[in-house]
Amino acid sequence: MLLQKRLILSTSSDSMVIAKLRSIMEIVANRVEMHKSIGEQRDNWNHLLLASINAITLAAASMTGIAAISATSGSVMALKVSSALLYLAATGMLLVMNKIQPSQLAEEHRNAARLFKHLHGEIETKLALCNPTIHDVSEAMDRVLALDRAYPLPLLGAMLDKFPKDVEPAAWWPQRSQRQVEGLGSKIKGNGWEAKLEKEMREIAGILRRKDIPEYLRLSKKALNFNKVLAISGPLLTGTAALGSASMGNTNGLWAVMLGVIGGALATVVYTLQHGGQVGMVFEMYRGNAGFFKLMVETIESNIRERYTERRENGEILEMKVALQLGRSLSELEHIAALSSENRGTKMKEFASKLF
Repeated sequence: MLLQKRLILSTSSDSMVIAKLRSIMEIVANRVEMHKSIGEQRDNWNHLLLASINAITLAAASMTGIAAISATSGSVMALKVSSALLYLAATGMLLVMNKIQPSQLAEEHRNAARLFKHLHGEIETKLALCNPTIHDVSEAMDRVLALDRAYPLPLLGAMLDKFPKDVEPAAWWPQRSQRQVEGLGSKIKGNGWEAKLEKEMREIAGILRRKDIPEYLRLSKKALNFNKVLAISGPLLTGTAALGSASMGNTNGLWAVMLGVIGGALATVVYTLQHGGQVGMVFEMYRGNAGFFKLMVETIESNIRERYTERRENGEILEMKVALQLGRSLSELEHIAALSSENRGTKMKEFASKLF
């Protein structure tokens, strides 16, 4: 009778865990659709706002040129006022566009949709292939909340800083507990792990930390600095053009016309380069790549720090995943690890990843 009660309680507990995981999986599927829809909307913002600001700026520059050659004083005044108003409108719209960076927002939502879809697949696999535990439920919830923090849906009050002072890799996973333990000994084997594989994984993590992550952070900083220059230049040029068009007809009429026309033309070039070239998206892409490599390093190191091999991810599977994520075969992964070990004291030119 006691055994029967325990079996009933165990079955009830398993059913509750499965029900919780299914609920989380439904929420994750909903997040995927939300990020897809909002990402498409914000990508449309980028195209529509860019086309609108270009049209407004070019119309203002044309009005300034027409006003400069017009002979009727009444029409000159109307063109001057209209041109100045259009330039001011373009400046305001451009300031808003530079603040929210629609192309970067769209890239954030594309990344979030992909990562939530990956999480949905993992939960689905756990439900199909193994008996889930309450730990799986807790881990899934932590990952959902970490993704929500990394890629927030709302704009006001929660949007990521588009021009951060310090560039850090994107982080969309919960922080792992740091176990300060030693790895495998030379004679210990188990769960696909052996001393040679552990050394190889240490070398790969070291290459990623020394080469790949710093390289993509460097590229992120370059894209960010370029975006900052363009974000300042665009409104400055349209504001100068508005001042020039409003000043036409005074003693400095030639300079005013030149400021009004040339300033507008240059402004169009600047924000076409910034938002048409989606520089904010490029920054987010590089930052996301750095985060991808950082996650790989943490995954490798968390497995190596775990003393008990049965608690680690299977070594052969981890090696295969790392190789494919880096765009390499298993033999290439072994070669790059051996090359890193041989060139410990010198600068190694080759990166771990061949994918990006």
